Amino acid sequence: MKSSPAPRRRIPFLIEGLTALGLILAPIVLPPLGFAPNTVNQILIWGLFGLGFDLLFGFTGLLSFGQSAFFGTGGFVAAYLLTQDMVTSVPLALLIGTLISMIVGVLVGVLALRRTGIYFAMITVAIAEMFYFLENSPLSHWTGGENGIPGVPTPKLELLGFKWNVGTGWSMYDFLAICYFIGIVVALRIVRSPVGKILSAIRDNPLRAAALGHSVFAYKLTAFVIAAAYAGIAGGLLGVLQGFMPPDAFSFDTSGQLVMQTAIGGVGTLFGPLLGATVWLFLRDFLQSAMGLGSAWKLVLGIVFVLLVCFLRHGLIGGVKDLYALITHRKAVEEEAPEEALEPIVVADESMPARHREGNLEVGTILQATGLTKRYGGLLANSDIDFTVKVGELRGIIGPNGAGKSTFFKMLTCEVPPTSGTIMFEGKDITGRGVTDVCQLGLTKSYQVNQLFTRLTVRENLTIAALAELRGKFRLDLFRNPAKIPGLTEQVDRTLELISLTARADTTVSALAYGEKRRLEIGLALATSPSLLLLDEPLAGMSPSERVATVKLLKSIAKGRTMIVIDHDMDSLFELVEWITVLQEGRVLTEGTPDQIKNDPVVKEAYLGGLHE
Repeated sequence: MKSSPAPRRRIPFLIEGLTALGLILAPIVLPPLGFAPNTVNQILIWGLFGLGFDLLFGFTGLLSFGQSAFFGTGGFVAAYLLTQDMVTSVPLALLIGTLISMIVGVLVGVLALRRTGIYFAMITVAIAEMFYFLENSPLSHWTGGENGIPGVPTPKLELLGFKWNVGTGWSMYDFLAICYFIGIVVALRIVRSPVGKILSAIRDNPLRAAALGHSVFAYKLTAFVIAAAYAGIAGGLLGVLQGFMPPDAFSFDTSGQLVMQTAIGGVGTLFGPLLGATVWLFLRDFLQSAMGLGSAWKLVLGIVFVLLVCFLRHGLIGGVKDLYALITHRKAVEEEAPEEALEPIVVADESMPARHREGNLEVGTILQATGLTKRYGGLLANSDIDFTVKVGELRGIIGPNGAGKSTFFKMLTCEVPPTSGTIMFEGKDITGRGVTDVCQLGLTKSYQVNQLFTRLTVRENLTIAALAELRGKFRLDLFRNPAKIPGLTEQVDRTLELISLTARADTTVSALAYGEKRRLEIGLALATSPSLLLLDEPLAGMSPSERVATVKLLKSIAKGRTMIVIDHDMDSLFELVEWITVLQEGRVLTEGTPDQIKNDPVVKEAYLGGLHE
């Protein structure tokens, strides 16, 4: 087997160091280019604001137009506390404002995240407009209404005898630069953590992330609250910078600018919002003052935004990445993926037994379905199915298209609830439980149509699956290094070897050949270390040689675990399994050994088309 090419080693703290260097050099480099200190300070605040939004949208795939609600909440809470002398410490007021924004984020997120796509985005728009109305009318006594809150003081810091009275201009820049640096360091740690990896998986394929055992709703809510925290601290800093908290912090225009700045700089890069804010605010000042366009600057800036989105679809940073890939030819080489360069399937000598979980059975019945029925309106997909599988059994299910095999599989893995009937797994009633919960119990499946995380590498895909088994369905280890999770690297490497993708471990999934994607589809289910593995047409679309090798692979996988396989390749299935269940029109027609099924005249006539030995 070819050895895996060594991935490029990341220099520790390289990005953090370059960020610090850039922040130190900015006051030297930017003034000669026409940047006023107030503009640079606003760029840092918008960049910090955008960090949370990029974690939400770029890394989790949730487009929110309501971030102004948290921006305004954090800002107005901090400003009110300071101007009413309820809190004298600016950092403490900023912290309280951020915490209130996070609480509001939890409440809004629980409501908004019940919907996806455009419906989620529209809910966030409506919530932002509600907050803007509340600030201007019912709460105007506390917020100042259209006048905002004036008199917000600048920070005065004192620690261990050291005093720092933050002024305006470049003095304020130093304070804001420290805040931004802390924000980017925290964001980088989150992105590199197990939580960050799972958020990226949810962005690519939330349904598969849930099927692998991750609580998608909980992780989405986490990202939403983190974005609210960044918005809250940025809103508080805006009030400190300007000396008053403006009412337009709650406006929809604020959310719109945030989205456009992130798109200009590059979504999913963390630094995109900072670069986008730089372009946006510099052009705003330049068009208004140097060009004398007045309010028409928005028209010109809108045209610039449209041109950037049309010609740089991944933003400025994405454009640089694409140019680099083009120059080095790495992208072209990956996408070609010539057939002769593909790694051959080599079946490992040793199997990968299921990890023992509390309550795992060693003998007896592992799965029992009784009276399983599924109706879709007037359509009866499955009717009164009784189905029993013993521990260690290798079961096959056959039937023509429309026999109800896929629906039956979905009910067994709790992707869809049965209309009636019960499902027992290892002595537990799992009827009506979610797909995430049953995967955590040790029951999972591969899909007939590949459900992969296409923007991630092969290794990252398998890491997502293994994390669910090793960490549970939800854990807030936001700053943990995944490499330090016991057993993670070993489990991923073992799965790579078993599915013969070691040499392609650091290849993006979108660049794999179809056969490799099918093996990775099996590998994703296998990496969760299930005690019962369901495979939905694992041989579909493979060449004859790939099918022979994959059957050997499946036999190796079956050692030490129970497996149920659906496939239309009868020869391969008969060679692989020990017992076969035949479905017809949503019901069990018959069961038996492969030889019995081959020689059953009813099965021959209805399914095998007269197949003979």
